[in-house]
Amino acid sequence: MRRLILLRHTKADPAAAGISDHARPLNVRGAAAADLIGAYMARHHLIPDAVVCSTAQRTRDTWAHVAHQLGDPPAATFERRVYEAPAERLLATVRPVPDEAHAVLMVGHNPGLQELATALIATGDVEERERLREKLPTGGLIVIDFAVDAWTDVHPRSGRLDRFVTPKSLEDDTV
Repeated sequence: MRRLILLRHTKADPAAAGISDHARPLNVRGAAAADLIGAYMARHHLIPDAVVCSTAQRTRDTWAHVAHQLGDPPAATFERRVYEAPAERLLATVRPVPDEAHAVLMVGHNPGLQELATALIATGDVEERERLREKLPTGGLIVIDFAVDAWTDVHPRSGRLDRFVTPKSLEDDTV
């Protein structure tokens, strides 16, 4: 079995004069949301064996906050090709991951992550799948399971949605 965990970066500062989109850091709300998602991942044993992260500052910051919550996280591989990538390129980035890594976390951007998730998922909770089709908000965490032995065997409509959570849904659950 393989598990792909997709995480859209959390809230970033808006583009400002002199700062490129690629260099935008998380804002205070984004840092808190990343900590919340990381704590959720740790509590639910969603610990990746490998991490592929966009090189954008907001994804790096998101991963740093999540990693801090995981205790002993794997080192991340920072991939420029994940930045603003379409679904096909994101899948191509996952396929060469060594098969020893059963769970891979990708930290990236929309619309690519949402397109990838909806393309890969064939089964799972219908309401969660519909919610995901409608919107993948910042900090959205998608867990997709595949009944395959190798990452090269992952293809469209071969996955089962295990869960889809957002910082807002986690905050609502604690109220």
